[in-house]
Amino acid sequence: MIVAENLTKRYGSTTAVDGVSFTVRPGLVTGFLGPNGAGKSTTMRMIVGLDAPNDGSVTVGGQRYAQSRTPLTEVGVLLDAKAVHTGRSARAHLRAMAATHGIPNSRVDEVIALTGLEAVARKRAGKFSLGMGQRLGIAAALLGDPSTLILDEPVNGLDPEGVRWVREFVRHLAREGRTVLLSSHLMSEMAQTADHVIVLGCGRVLADAPLGDLVAAWTANEVLVRTPRPADLAAALATIDPARAGDAGGAGGDVAVEDAGDGTLRVVGLPAAAIGDVAAARGIPLHELTPRTGSLEEAYLALTEGSVQYKTKEIA
Repeated sequence: MIVAENLTKRYGSTTAVDGVSFTVRPGLVTGFLGPNGAGKSTTMRMIVGLDAPNDGSVTVGGQRYAQSRTPLTEVGVLLDAKAVHTGRSARAHLRAMAATHGIPNSRVDEVIALTGLEAVARKRAGKFSLGMGQRLGIAAALLGDPSTLILDEPVNGLDPEGVRWVREFVRHLAREGRTVLLSSHLMSEMAQTADHVIVLGCGRVLADAPLGDLVAAWTANEVLVRTPRPADLAAALATIDPARAGDAGGAGGDVAVEDAGDGTLRVVGLPAAAIGDVAAARGIPLHELTPRTGSLEEAYLALTEGSVQYKTKEIA
C-alpha cells in the first residue's frame, strides 16, 4: 500500500506538488493521470525517495522507501527506461542490479524471458529501440518480484503485442494482491487497465475514485438516432417526461436533443428504449438507435480543463 499525506514539493517559487494525499491500495490497478506539469512525475519520485518533500510524507508498505533494506524485493519502479549503463548488455545490467540484493541469475533469466528480451539479452542497452528499452525497464522493475509496482508510461514505444502484455500482466499482479500504480497519457489503454483513478492537476488531487464512478460523474450518456424525419422525432421527444423515462433506465434529468446533421440526432437524458417507443408510437422510422456511454478520455478532459498548463491551439 502507498500512502501519501499532505505531500508538497516546491522548487523555488514554483509549487510542483501542493498538499497531495491519496492511498494506493493492493489488489487494484490504480491509474495515475494528469496533464503535463501536473506533478505526477515529481510525486512518483518522492514516493521512492529521489526527491525529498518540503512538507508531508509518503510511505510504501508502512515505511519510507529509504528505510527499506531490500527495496528491489519490495518496490519495483520504472520511472526512466533510459536510466541504464548504455555500454552494458541487458543481461549484464540486470545481473548487476540482482547482485546488490543477492538475487540469483536464474531470476534474471526469468524476467528476460517474461519481458521478451531473450533475442537481445546480450546486446548493449544503448543500441535498444524505445520499445526494447521499455521492456528492459519493466524487467528491472520485476527483478525482485516486488509486492508494489510503480510504472511511469510503461507502454511508451511498445508494439500492440507488448501493450496488451503489459495490460494483462499488471492486472494479473493486482489479482495476486499486489499494489500497482500506473501512470499513462493513453486514456484508451488506461480505461482497459485501471480499476481506480487518481487525477492530478496543477499539483493537486482533482479526483480519486473508481474508474466507473469518475466516468459517470463527468460524462453524460447519449443515444445517437438516425431517421428520415429528425424534426418530427425531436418534437416528439420534447414531450417526454424525463423523470418517468428515467424510471425505465434513463438519466431522469433534463432531456437534450441536438441535430447532428444528415438525419442524425444526439439525445441526452433518455434511454434508447424510450426513444424507440416514442418513434414507434408516432410511426417514425429509425435507421439507427445507438446508445453511447461516456469515455474516460471525455471525463479526463472535462475534469482537467482548467488545469492544463501547456495548452495547444485548436485547429479551425
